Amino acid sequence: MEFCPKCGARMIRKQKNKGIVLVCPKCGYEKKVKSAMPLSKMRKEAGDQIVVIGKKELSLQTLPTVTIECPRCGNNKAYVWQVQTRGADESSTQFFRCTKCGYTFREYS
Repeated sequence: MEFCPKCGARMIRKQKNKGIVLVCPKCGYEKKVKSAMPLSKMRKEAGDQIVVIGKKELSLQTLPTVTIECPRCGNNKAYVWQVQTRGADESSTQFFRCTKCGYTFREYS
């Protein structure tokens, strides 16, 4: 990604008769590309889901543990991790997974 030296806008890659150039959409500044830069494309599959902690990772048992009562089975030990589920200016959400029954629950701070 490059920015226009004149106005600071993000340059857009375009194919022209003289080859590949970067063009500023704001002021029209053009710069010829010396080497072919690959275009990266991000695709989101329809079935993609966000997994907080997967089954494979859970079997590794590398998460820290804390003493907290499981609301389902009453066990007093759980794995713990934190995820920023809300805005950056708000505190993160703490997740717990029972070491005995595997029930996952959360605590908002």
